[in-house]
This record gives sequence, structure tokens and C-alpha cells, in this order.
Amino acid sequence: MEKEMALIESILYLETEPLDEASLARITGFSKEVVDEAIAALRERYDDESHGIELVRISGGWAVSPKKELWESLKDRYGKKNDNRLSRAAMETLSIIAYSQPITRSEIEAIRGVSADNMIRLLVEKELIKEVGKKDVPGKPIQFGTTREFLKLFRLNSIADLPKLDETESERFELSR
Repeated sequence: MEKEMALIESILYLETEPLDEASLARITGFSKEVVDEAIAALRERYDDESHGIELVRISGGWAVSPKKELWESLKDRYGKKNDNRLSRAAMETLSIIAYSQPITRSEIEAIRGVSADNMIRLLVEKELIKEVGKKDVPGKPIQFGTTREFLKLFRLNSIADLPKLDETESERFELSR
């Protein structure tokens, strides 16, 4: 299993995007069972405090990443400093979309209390949100939801991994409903 682990570890190190088990099996020629076993063994190996990296599940795939507890020390030098920096208004709009998706522009504006045109345009440009359909009401307004890039940016496997909101915060996101 050592050679299989080494090959999968190398592939994950070289890839820029997270890879799912099926992709790893296709690239290596290993069975899905061997890939699963190798990933489990690698995760166990990296669990030790002496390692600075970990295998993380991001957006349905696996990636090699610095351990969360080390990221604060590393992000100034190695993080995308201004690429992904979002203003407070953009973060507020993004959080409304993440917690309320699918959601329309007018619903976002009802929650925020201000126009959301510029923030939606910015978040679409950064590929953090996308059009996910049209609401079945007169006028058929566009509904927005988060993207895979959103999951990668916030190191989430799925939208279900978002931090839970307390009762007051939950009520705020339901104002337009």
C-alpha cells in the first residue's frame, strides 16, 4: 500500500483542483477500493502533529492543504492576498446567498435593505455565485446560489458544512421569505 499511497499523494500535490476518488482511480489505474484505502491511510498519517499538511475534502474532492491551525501563520505570504479579499458588503451578500439559496436579487435586497446589483455582479465575476434557475413567480426572477469556487475558498466539502446560525441570525436570513 506504500507505493499506492505515494502515487496518490504525489498526484494530489501536483493537482491544482481537488480530485474525487473516481478521478484518482482513473489517473492511477487503481480500483476505487485501493484509492479509498490509500486516502484513509494518508489521512491517518497526516493526523500526527508532526505534519504541517493534511488531506482535506473540498467540494467533493481531495486536496493536500496546510493544516487549518497553521493557515493563520501562512496566509499572508502564501494566500491570495487581494484576489479573494471581499468587502464587508460583498461578504454580507455572499453569506445571505449561501444561507438562503436559491435566492433572488429582490430577496437579497429585502434582507440587506440596499441594492445588491454591484455585489451580485462582483460575486459572479469572482465565480463565487452563479445563476441556478428561475423562481416560479410572475416575471421569473433569476435565483442565485454558491459555486464550487465558493466551497474551495472557504474550505468546505458541501454547503451543509457552513457554520450553523443562531436563532437571531436565522431570523435575519428569513426576512424576505
